[in-house]
Amino acid sequence: MSVIVFGSINLDLVATASHLPTSGETLLGKNFFQVPGGKGANQAVALARLGIPTQMVGRVGGKGFGAELLDNLQTAGVQTENIFRDESVSSGVAIIIVDDVGQNQIVVVPGANGEVNQADVERLLPLLPTAKALLLQLEIPLGAVVAAAKAGRNANITVILDPAPAQSDLPAELYPLVDIITPNEVEAGQLVGFKVDSQESATKAAIVFLQRGVKSAIVKLGAKGVVCATAEETFFVPAFPVNVVDTVAAGDAFNGGLAAALYTGMSLHQAVVWGAAAGALAATKPGAQTSLPDKLTFEAFLKDRRDKGGEGDNY
Repeated sequence: MSVIVFGSINLDLVATASHLPTSGETLLGKNFFQVPGGKGANQAVALARLGIPTQMVGRVGGKGFGAELLDNLQTAGVQTENIFRDESVSSGVAIIIVDDVGQNQIVVVPGANGEVNQADVERLLPLLPTAKALLLQLEIPLGAVVAAAKAGRNANITVILDPAPAQSDLPAELYPLVDIITPNEVEAGQLVGFKVDSQESATKAAIVFLQRGVKSAIVKLGAKGVVCATAEETFFVPAFPVNVVDTVAAGDAFNGGLAAALYTGMSLHQAVVWGAAAGALAATKPGAQTSLPDKLTFEAFLKDRRDKGGEGDNY
């Protein structure tokens, strides 16, 4: 049995400079580095590092970092046999400039991610009978996401949707295909049409998602915790207090922890605790995949919180 991630694979090209360039300005940068990313790839790596058999379905380009991205996933333990190398386009990239005060400019080129289509869904189908869960995000064409969700529903496996990047126009047909939706407060607000910034408003948003057909709705409030609602119950999980360095990929770590717990047979409440712990750990380190915890670090973090009588007791 495995968990399947169907989604995006990117490389972030990051330059730092004293300030952001204005139109026509050429700057001397300070540093340059490359960071593997993409919400799909991040979630796959998050799962694999927690020891979960993980398969990735998606696309990289025939040129422009394709081999590097595949190698990175394989090094993390992700099975990549069903990632298509599209010779007609470049891999997905994000070109990022960051200034001395942390402001940034970003240009995202979807590349191969933008070409994901029914052919990729066809590669997904043979994997579903031996899968426990399918993780989806919104960095690939929406038609492919809906088709993959339908395939997951037909295979009777758990479909988990991270509705990011945020958008307000998800098709109504997608919600009933989803077992668990996991927006953060910004994404939840975009989807339901009102501000989500508290436990009360997150609960209200979660109820809207249930009314649209989702079986379980998890709304992440960052340092304010997590609200989860199903037809049977609504509960709140407080955030794990940590020293935050940056929150890049914390949401992807959350989904990895959530799916890892469900894979091992834990309850939804325990899975939300695992998600919150993984997200908290990711926030203590810079970068995307570089911040995702391995199994030993994760288990030690939970044990420490249990020993101190914290939320880890629910593990």
